[in-house]
Amino acid sequence: MNTDLLIVVPAYNEEENILSVVDELRRAVPQYDFIVVNDGSLDATSRLCREHGIPMIDLATNLGLTCAVQAGARYALQKGYHAMIQIDADLQHDPRYIPGMMSILQQEALDVVIASRFLHEPKDFSPRMIGNRLISLAIRLTTGKRITDPTSGMRIYGERLLPWMAMDLNSSPEPDSVAYLLKQGYRVRECQARMRERIAGESYLNAWNSMKYMGKICWNILVIMWFRGRSRYLCRQHSD
Repeated sequence: MNTDLLIVVPAYNEEENILSVVDELRRAVPQYDFIVVNDGSLDATSRLCREHGIPMIDLATNLGLTCAVQAGARYALQKGYHAMIQIDADLQHDPRYIPGMMSILQQEALDVVIASRFLHEPKDFSPRMIGNRLISLAIRLTTGKRITDPTSGMRIYGERLLPWMAMDLNSSPEPDSVAYLLKQGYRVRECQARMRERIAGESYLNAWNSMKYMGKICWNILVIMWFRGRSRYLCRQHSD
């Protein structure tokens, strides 16, 4: 058991992808442990994990991404891991970036490392990327920090944040939490990465849901964050 890092794979109705994701993890980063969090899938995701001996937390009903990631974080905390990373179960995230991200986290004594598509690459002007730009602007206005890819779901959380991710009901793997952590003085960095297109299955974020999501996140960052107190699960403030 390598307690440096736990890879958490939230999965909802990913029967077409989950075995490929696990196979890639085992080939690309065998030095790290992983666990699939089956978020009450209605398809064969849970059965496939059981049949292939895949480590799994099997939630009885669909609780959503935040609860699935929190379940993985709580497992990491209980088992003594020093960091956790969330990767999607749709093959968009390339696990070959994980060792480099972990190295940055440790060498620079960071709290969060985000795999960014746009640290050194330009964004297009598709509706989704316009939303990404608006969230980046909201974070810049409220924290003074530049985050080029706030909607990236591939993030490593360091040891100081594991109790918060696991136990605080207000923690989430969403961009408003990145803004909140920056506001609290935690050390967040990005590293350049490439993301792949979803191979199979269907994303929840269609055009309408994407617009609702972007609006909610911007509202949380620009308004709600000012009313959030400091969580008792956060360690003392860390500043650059």
